[in-house]
Amino acid sequence: MPEYTEHFTTADVRMDEDLERDFEIRLTESSTLAFRVAFGVLRQKEDAEDVAQEAFSRAYRSFRQLRDRDRFRAWLVRMTWRLAIDRQRSNRRRASRDQEYAAPAPGETAADSLVERERATQLWQAIDALPEKLRVVVVLAAIEEQDIREVALLLGLPQGTVKSRLFHARKRLKELLQWTRNERNP
Repeated sequence: MPEYTEHFTTADVRMDEDLERDFEIRLTESSTLAFRVAFGVLRQKEDAEDVAQEAFSRAYRSFRQLRDRDRFRAWLVRMTWRLAIDRQRSNRRRASRDQEYAAPAPGETAADSLVERERATQLWQAIDALPEKLRVVVVLAAIEEQDIREVALLLGLPQGTVKSRLFHARKRLKELLQWTRNERNP
């Protein structure tokens, strides 16, 4: 029975070592940013750490296929952002199910509570309908109350770009939510 052996050249091993070293350097430079993006969305340290760790793991598995390694930071931020949004949606669905059976707050009627939940649902549906580049800015700046400078640093964008995206996102949200206003004021 023939014996199977893999044949690696010294160049293959060196390339893998170089690739791993390149990944480690880029990850070290970007790991805090990934955590901050996740935390900016989730606002829970443990959840943010889990999401950042998952993003690091996925980045490691896919790093070899990344064509433009100079864009690693932006790539990792987008990946972290998507994972954090997925976790947030999952958490929100779970909380919504749990809250369905909760009593209204003191001084609030069941109808008030229902209307408030419906408004929040409509707002989040509108935010979810935004293109990703607008959605991330809205969540970080408007929902998570990060200032423009902080959002720009988190996303690696100029402040003017963040302001522009926030303007366009708000304009689009106004359009998306217009029907709810018309419905309340016939």
